[in-house]
Amino acid sequence: MGGFFGTISTKDCVNDLFYGTDYNSHLGTKRAGLVTFDETDGFNRSIHSLERNYFRSRFEDELDKFKGHQGLGVISDTDPQPIIVNSHLGRYAVVTVAKINNLPQIAEELLEQRMHFSELSANKINQTELVALLINMGRTFVEGINLVYQKIEGSCSMLILTENGIIAARDFLGRTPIVIGRKTEERGLFPDGAHEGAVAYAVSSETTAFPNLDYETVRDVGPGEIVRLTTRGIEVLQEPFKRQQICSFLWVYYGFPSSNYEGINVEAVREKNGEMMGQEDNVDADIVCGIPDSGVGMALGYSEGQQIPYKRAVVKYTPTWPRSFTPGSQTRRELVAKMKLVPNPAILKDQRIVFCDDSIVRGTQLRDNVRTFFDCGAKEVHVRISCPPLVYGCPFIGFTSSKSDYELITRRIIRDFEEKETPETLRKYATTDSPEYQRMVQEIGRRLGLTSVKFAKLENLIESIGMPKCKVCTHCFDGTSYCHEHDNE
Repeated sequence: MGGFFGTISTKDCVNDLFYGTDYNSHLGTKRAGLVTFDETDGFNRSIHSLERNYFRSRFEDELDKFKGHQGLGVISDTDPQPIIVNSHLGRYAVVTVAKINNLPQIAEELLEQRMHFSELSANKINQTELVALLINMGRTFVEGINLVYQKIEGSCSMLILTENGIIAARDFLGRTPIVIGRKTEERGLFPDGAHEGAVAYAVSSETTAFPNLDYETVRDVGPGEIVRLTTRGIEVLQEPFKRQQICSFLWVYYGFPSSNYEGINVEAVREKNGEMMGQEDNVDADIVCGIPDSGVGMALGYSEGQQIPYKRAVVKYTPTWPRSFTPGSQTRRELVAKMKLVPNPAILKDQRIVFCDDSIVRGTQLRDNVRTFFDCGAKEVHVRISCPPLVYGCPFIGFTSSKSDYELITRRIIRDFEEKETPETLRKYATTDSPEYQRMVQEIGRRLGLTSVKFAKLENLIESIGMPKCKVCTHCFDGTSYCHEHDNE
């Protein structure tokens, strides 16, 4: 997916920029970049690979070369960023959180207009540079950003560092979040809406970046909204659109537990979702355990709803093992994922245990973990998943490295069951408790060696989030999406 952080301050911003960007590290795995602007030295940029190292270790030794009162940082799951541009709009740097499905088509159109691409990586077009080229086609930043919204198929949120402040533009349907924070000399001295005394503003994909840097959350940037941040305050350049489709997977998996999107806390959603599932479940079990990290909140709620004790039957070993999807090879990712989760035989032995996890994508990692749990003496292994089955690949956000929908265990099962796969067939398998759904879920349990498996109901997930379903994207579960995404009605 990716995440970003930007800040503008009356003081040097480098430390806030460094740590604020680091608090978005869980959102991406490929590359990271920082850029600052100083009135004397201009723009200063650095980009590093994260595939074998963490953000802090790559940038800490070079922080002294950055200076200025405003800057951007990005954790990217796609292309090298930031991009620095000199155009009729002035000098600026841009970072994006985006998935552009029609990238080749737009690039071909731009090349036909005698534009060129210089930021190639592995002979691939850099999508952030493509966004910058589209912005440059506008007479103003607002006009250029709206051209991005009109042209792309997918999603795109962006931050633009200009010589006169930071422009933040959220995806036109708000699929990915941008949240504004404010720092004052005495935090909390001024009420919401009062900007007197502010010494810095920040924009971030994650509100987790704010508390330890002494920022307080001001508000979310709305879908399609464009704002400019200066040390004087927040200027709205374009009002938010009425339609919204924020990604539900932010609360299920992506989001850090302490983060809020649209004012709704990630951990609170996971606990409520788990509690609802626990109350409805009829399993006989001795203990419940969350698969670290994103399954823990659900498991705590499930324990409350089911009234069985929570135990740390498996713990995450973090000192030396990198994140499970960092290595380039899927085989190595699966090995790392297994190695970093350490089972505790003293707790597992002779227990009927419920494991809560965020999702089942391919199923390979869970299958290997289940074998280990049984080898450690577990009598029964029940799995409860905090979202519905993933039946559709996501065309809007790159939340897995899957190249095909048939990497999803659900789609492989459906293909094995059905002679012909049609939209109507997929809808039947995606419908909670339909005969096709029940058959698919039972087969998932069989293939993974589980005593039982159940998925959260879509209705319960939406209730846990607390937003109207029409404002939450659930495409990967039920295939729904807006047909006229560019309408501002």
